[in-house]
Amino acid sequence: MSFHALLAVTMINMLGIRASRVLAPLFAIELGANPFLIGVLAAMDSVFPLLLALYAGKLSDRLGGRAPMIFGSLGMSGGLMVPYFMPSLMGLYLAAALIGLSHVFYNVSMQNLVGTLGTAKERTKNFSNYSLALSFGSLFGPLLAGFAIDVVGHAQGYLIASLTPLAAVAILALQPRDAPRAQAAHEAGPRGGGALELWRMPGLRRVFIVGGVLLAGIDLFQFYMPIYGHSLGLSASVIGMVMSMFSVASFTVRTMLPVLARRMGEQALLAYAMLLGAAAYVSVPFIANAWVLGAAAFAVGFGLGCGMPLSMTLVYSGCPPGRSGEALGLRVAVNNVMHIIVPVLFGAVGSAFGVGPVFWLSAALLGGTGWFSKTRHQKEKQHDSQSQRR
Repeated sequence: MSFHALLAVTMINMLGIRASRVLAPLFAIELGANPFLIGVLAAMDSVFPLLLALYAGKLSDRLGGRAPMIFGSLGMSGGLMVPYFMPSLMGLYLAAALIGLSHVFYNVSMQNLVGTLGTAKERTKNFSNYSLALSFGSLFGPLLAGFAIDVVGHAQGYLIASLTPLAAVAILALQPRDAPRAQAAHEAGPRGGGALELWRMPGLRRVFIVGGVLLAGIDLFQFYMPIYGHSLGLSASVIGMVMSMFSVASFTVRTMLPVLARRMGEQALLAYAMLLGAAAYVSVPFIANAWVLGAAAFAVGFGLGCGMPLSMTLVYSGCPPGRSGEALGLRVAVNNVMHIIVPVLFGAVGSAFGVGPVFWLSAALLGGTGWFSKTRHQKEKQHDSQSQRR
């Protein structure tokens, strides 16, 4: 399977996923949901990924990526159709669950395939290009959702978004059946002792935790920024444009990622990215102007946009031979633990105190984790330096 085909599939599927992230909270508001119920909705698409991510990773290691990616794309399309035929809060919950169930098989297989392509030195560049494709899809997904809501309505917007994964299926169906499997040199080692063995590795465990917190910060932004924009009286299309500024920033920083990673190192860059994202988060509740809100979204995206490719690179590089799919699956499982717990807790805070404190708590979570990662990395560097002197 060609790398360009993978990038095209990534961009198309991300367009539909990001469209749903704008459609879901705005449709829920239209149906009368409060911030807590919207927080539960944000967590619904992580229930099945939490339970099945490790299995999806092992399946990817055994079978390769093409079949799980086709299955996942078809399921995502079906999930996006649900609110059109069931325009209710229950329909939104069912849609989120089905999208999450399908996406985990597609997502883990895609990441594993990207990691197997090229040499170890090219891995950061490949994950950076993969993330650029994600950013490109994320740029147009909110725009599609916003204008669809204003022109045809929420339910019809879901129907339009459901067409995008079908285009991805068409591309995948045209690819050769002998897609690359996890049998490259990196994958040639013996099998290990399960997910707990991976979790006990200190370097991997820290990357899992930091990556999970970072993704939770991104997801909170994707769900609560539309709510905040709606509270300011912004139209759905304007909210979509504000959300797209996050993706513009992510695209921008990811073009510079290989250079930044070489100069600063992946671990240090990941920590500083979280600190920058936290600083930008603090400003959001003080903003009432759409242009300034777009600038804040750009700042958040610039900080958090490089986190996902960095965490994928670190997980893939740090895992034992033959277990990249399993390690990436564990990464997805940890991400989804955060994705379930954080939106529900922060949704309760939003219901009690308003949306503003949600952004401040997110800033505290990102900043604290970024600072912890930075100090731990510095201590490890000092320890390694002292060991070399001996």
